Amino acid sequence: MWKTVLTTFSLVFLAELGDKTQLATLLLAAESRALWSVFLGAAGALVLSSLIGVLAGEALTRFIPPHYLQRGAGLAFILLGVLLLMRKG
Repeated sequence: MWKTVLTTFSLVFLAELGDKTQLATLLLAAESRALWSVFLGAAGALVLSSLIGVLAGEALTRFIPPHYLQRGAGLAFILLGVLLLMRKG
């Protein structure tokens, strides 16, 4: 259990660093004097979006084997990366 917790924490933490959600939170904190309110709102949103991801993943594995989901997610990331690179040029 702890290995899964640590792996999930590490992956989500690294994935969230520098993304648009973190930048939006940074801007909200910069504009607000209520830092704890910004923190609680951002943390709550991340928890809820994670819950949705967990429930969707569990539901999908009822119909699709996990290795197909992993391959599909990998291909989606590659496709998004290629599309982003093409827009930069």
